[in-house]
Amino acid sequence: MLNLVWADEGGLPANDRGLAYGDGLFETVRMQGQQGVLLSRHLMRLVRDAARLGIVVSREELSDVCAQAAQRWADSFDNGWVLKLILTRGAGGRGYRPDDNMRPNLLLSATSLPPEPAAEGVVADFSRVPLSVHPMFAGIKSLNRLDQVMAARELHDGLFEVIMSNHDGYLVEGTRTNLLLKTRDGWVTPPVSSLAVAGVMREWLLERLRERGESVLERPLAIADLTSPHCQGLFLLNSVFGVVPVRRLADQDLPVDCGLATIVHPHDLLE
Repeated sequence: MLNLVWADEGGLPANDRGLAYGDGLFETVRMQGQQGVLLSRHLMRLVRDAARLGIVVSREELSDVCAQAAQRWADSFDNGWVLKLILTRGAGGRGYRPDDNMRPNLLLSATSLPPEPAAEGVVADFSRVPLSVHPMFAGIKSLNRLDQVMAARELHDGLFEVIMSNHDGYLVEGTRTNLLLKTRDGWVTPPVSSLAVAGVMREWLLERLRERGESVLERPLAIADLTSPHCQGLFLLNSVFGVVPVRRLADQDLPVDCGLATIVHPHDLLE
C-alpha cells in the first residue's frame, strides 16, 4: 500500500530513500481538467519500471490516486496543468541497503503548463555533457537525472533544448525529449537500449507510424544523419508539449515538416 504525500500539505520525510539515494521514479502528466494525456501509458510505465527496481505498486492503486489528484487540483487551473508523481521506495533502511517490505511513498504535486513551443519549430543545440546510460536502467525514468540537470544548465533564452550524445558520440536524447528523425527512406530514432528515458509519447507515436505502414528504424543516430541531404526534419517528443520540429540546430538550419501535427497533439490524447 502506498503512503500518499500531497505536496501542498507537506513533503517527504528526511530519511526518504528518494531524497537520500535517488531510489525511485517519477512521471509528469499533462492534464486537461480531470483527464490526462496518455495517462494509462504513464501509469503502465510507472508500474513496470517500479517492478524493475523491486518497488511494489499496483496500476489500480495509481489510477485511484490520480483520480483523487484530479478532483483536488483540476479546478485550480484554467488552461491545463501538470500532475507530477514521485514514487520512492520509502523511508528507512541502513545505508544503501533497504529494509524488507518497505512501504513506498508517493509524492503528488500540481503546476501550471509551461509555455507552448513555437509551432513553426524551435532552436536547439548540442550539449557538452555526455549522457551515461547503465544497461540495467536503460529507459527508466528514475530520480537519477544529474546528467540532464548539468546539460539543462546550458539552456538560455531562445534555446528550447540541448541534445545529448553518449560516450560513443551518437545522439541519444534531449534533456527532456526523445528524438525522431525524418529521412527520405522513413523515420529513425535511437533504440531504447541507449536511452536514459523511453518516453510514452515516443512509444505511442512509433506505434501510430508503423500502423500507417511507414518505415521506422531504431538505430544509433549520428550527427552526419542531420547534415545528410536525406534529412527531412528532426522532431523532439515529449508528452507534455507533444511533437515539435527543430528549425535550427547549432549553426545549421533544418528542414521543417509539420506533417506529424496531423496525427498527434496532446489535446487529442486525453484519457
